[in-house]
Amino acid sequence: MAQISLLRLYALRAGYLLLVVGLGLTIWPGMIHHERPWTLMQGVVRCMLAAMSALALLGLRYPIQMLPLLFFELAWKSIWLIVVAYPLWSAHRMDPDTLETAYECLIAVVFVIVIPWPYVVAHYLTAPGDRWR
Repeated sequence: MAQISLLRLYALRAGYLLLVVGLGLTIWPGMIHHERPWTLMQGVVRCMLAAMSALALLGLRYPIQMLPLLFFELAWKSIWLIVVAYPLWSAHRMDPDTLETAYECLIAVVFVIVIPWPYVVAHYLTAPGDRWR
């Protein structure tokens, strides 16, 4: 089994801290003090991001067990960049709001760096799955 160094654990914790602080500064003030009602999708997105920041707190204590949270963060940002941002960028139709969101999503590069990929391969890709019966 792949072992994870203490340095890698601290790097993972830094990634979770980035989520906690980044979302804490941008999402939680609006969760606590929002003046007008949100649209359906605004509410869904903000509540999902608030939940992600709360769960990232667990990642500070349990960085390995909370790896699926980083997988989700990396996956949704990658999908958004490929499906939404790239077509607009390649068609020269990127507006300032979309460009800002693209830059915010590019922070996912940090997660590519801090995720212990040998561990992921050993525990998620090549290890036998849980039994079905």
